[in-house]
Amino acid sequence: MGIVAEDAVNQFEALMNKVDEPLKKTFQNIHQGYPTGTLVRFLKAREWNVPKAHKMLVDCLNWRVENDIDNILAKPIVPTDLYRAVRDSQLIGLSGYTKEGLPVFAIGAGFSTFDKASVHYYVQSHIQINEYRDRVILPSASRKHGRHITSCVKVLDMTGLKLSALSQIKLLTIISTVDDLNYPEKTNTYYIVNVPYIFSACWKVVKPLLQERTRKKIQVLPGCGRDELLKVTLLIKKCIANFSGMCN
Repeated sequence: MGIVAEDAVNQFEALMNKVDEPLKKTFQNIHQGYPTGTLVRFLKAREWNVPKAHKMLVDCLNWRVENDIDNILAKPIVPTDLYRAVRDSQLIGLSGYTKEGLPVFAIGAGFSTFDKASVHYYVQSHIQINEYRDRVILPSASRKHGRHITSCVKVLDMTGLKLSALSQIKLLTIISTVDDLNYPEKTNTYYIVNVPYIFSACWKVVKPLLQERTRKKIQVLPGCGRDELLKVTLLIKKCIANFSGMCN
């Protein structure tokens, strides 16, 4: 860490030491013993501007308190049949790890329908997945690889993508905003694979909705992306989701 970055972290840390309860407690739940890493994530999201990063983090903490995010994993979507329908219509799973130990999530974006409940339930489900990643999967990866791991890699399989997916723009916009403001720098790279011919039309609509720092992390790979993914991941025949059966 350079001198300028270290100075920014120290300034940020001094500001966060002044935070009172209940924000202090939810901050501890976020950083889980690694406060510096969390401060760096928010600084990166605001181009190392300490006042802006501080406001962003405090706003995030207030959002967590107001929405009881610390307890969201203990509150499944009810009723049970709705909860299961929401889960089954958004295809996502942990598929392995990169060679650096980052968890790799495979997402069946093309086959996910998001049509079994209102936007509210899908946003709640997405937040639950984020929290499970941050509280369970990333700490487990850190223990497994002997170092603090704070981010993941996502592989988006576009098999089955239809233009009708654009009807979910409202949901995508809300989820993108939630991630940008409250879970910054949690995804290292987005790999998009199995791209159909209609992807370019969908991408023209989706791209403006994403933050510039997010767009820079997106890589569209040819075909199922086997060769490119094998350079960075430990996946063998599971180079993308288990949903489409491609690359087998």
